[in-house]
Amino acid sequence: MSDYNLTVEDLHLINTRKGLKELLKHKHIDWKKIVEKLRYEDELVLLQAELNKLHKWVQIEKKRIAIIFEGRDAAGKGGTIKRFSQHLSPRSTRVVALPKPSDVEKGQWYFQRYVSHLPNPGEIVFFDRSWYNRAVVEPVMGFCTKQQYDQFMHQVPEFEHMLYEDDLVLIKFWFAISKEEQQKRFKDRKVNPLKQWKLSPVDQKAQGMWDKYTVYKENMFSHSHTSYSPWIIVEANDKRKARLESIRYVLAQFNYEGKNEAKVSLHPDPNIVMRYHRHSEHSD
Repeated sequence: MSDYNLTVEDLHLINTRKGLKELLKHKHIDWKKIVEKLRYEDELVLLQAELNKLHKWVQIEKKRIAIIFEGRDAAGKGGTIKRFSQHLSPRSTRVVALPKPSDVEKGQWYFQRYVSHLPNPGEIVFFDRSWYNRAVVEPVMGFCTKQQYDQFMHQVPEFEHMLYEDDLVLIKFWFAISKEEQQKRFKDRKVNPLKQWKLSPVDQKAQGMWDKYTVYKENMFSHSHTSYSPWIIVEANDKRKARLESIRYVLAQFNYEGKNEAKVSLHPDPNIVMRYHRHSEHSD
């Protein structure tokens, strides 16, 4: 048993139905981990309630919000998107995770396949990877030519400025993890039968091409981090904190109806969520 000292508040959490179920799942009881998970889940529910308020406001005001999730493989993008969208109405929320382009799409203007998935008035769209595939994954893996890459890097600030001028709100997240944490998550995927579907040939090469990813990632930031469309870095070695703080960041950007009645902090932790700065350090 852990020598973690339980407070009255901790005991209250564990004595709930959810807490007891969590307790029974563990043969070797680590009180601290159980309490941390319960606190995380309680805070997540409160933040998701605020997301519902935001979503209702977006629908009424006919706002258009696109949230991009980028980062290295196994950075926790999909799990975070799930927590964002979990309790939102599917009628005005979409998750976009496009497969590799078809032969027809390869002959189109690169941004064309993404434009058709941008939010309509009253919608929030989550992009599980986006047009920034061409900034990092494609050149690293040899899936595009140098000319295609250079053209993309030239066009992307102009493309995003057009979205900005058209009053579309674009939030760009980069989930940063360390090389050691990525390796740990890959190993977990290999042995966990419920996560093996997440492994891909690209994942297998990610560790060996870490430094090459870094070069293209930094080049992407320097070319596409702008005042009207900044990159937001999320320290994601701790999945739970990354989820909570990225949700908190999004909520903090809007003055939606009922925001002042929130029962949870809406101020993101600046040590976990921060704007990209050329000389700042982050996990990857």
